[in-house]
Amino acid sequence: MRNMIFGAAGAVVLAATTAAAADGDAILKQQCAACHALEKPNAFSVERLWDRKGPDLYYAGAKFNRDWLVEWLQNPTRIRPAGTHYARIVVAGEKADVVDEKKLAPHPKLAKGDAESVADALMALKGPDGLVVPGAYKGEKANMRLGEMAFTKLRGCSACHRSSADEGGLSGPELHTASRRLKPDYVAEYIKDPQKFDPHVWMPKQEMSDKDIERLTGYLLQLGQGERK
Repeated sequence: MRNMIFGAAGAVVLAATTAAAADGDAILKQQCAACHALEKPNAFSVERLWDRKGPDLYYAGAKFNRDWLVEWLQNPTRIRPAGTHYARIVVAGEKADVVDEKKLAPHPKLAKGDAESVADALMALKGPDGLVVPGAYKGEKANMRLGEMAFTKLRGCSACHRSSADEGGLSGPELHTASRRLKPDYVAEYIKDPQKFDPHVWMPKQEMSDKDIERLTGYLLQLGQGERK
């Protein structure tokens, strides 16, 4: 009898989980597909990259941390300071480009239950086999001074990305919350070969040793945990 009870309870939990995933899929298709690619595109092109309204999500499960997704979907904050297309959003300022806030539309908010369902559905989107290789990041603790030097000077990352709320460029996603938002293996793989994710993405591929990739990945992940030295 006890096995029957536990079996029935397990079936209820499974049914609830399946229903939640189905609801999440429905929300993705109804509310997200207009701006985000939920399946790998049949073809990549510069025009597609230029015209898309939001980042691709067909490999979201290999990229994002679920807890961050649940929180962010309930209270979206801007990850890309100048939106998806920097050139369309900024205007010339007295000393530097300035983001034209009027051109940036807010991201819709979801209720907690919907956010959890959508996060579950997104985590199921892993992308093609081999896109993000498990174990790409070895987890070595980075020297933050050397990492900062690579980020700001040697590799020029700070021209496009921010290492704090007020330091760095505007054209790429901010990276001071990388550890909460992104999976370590994804960070390492993207640094290694951005064009693996989109052949026309404007982030340059730099010839880096495995040690350099590990160092820069560790720096970004530790930076997201509040480390600066």
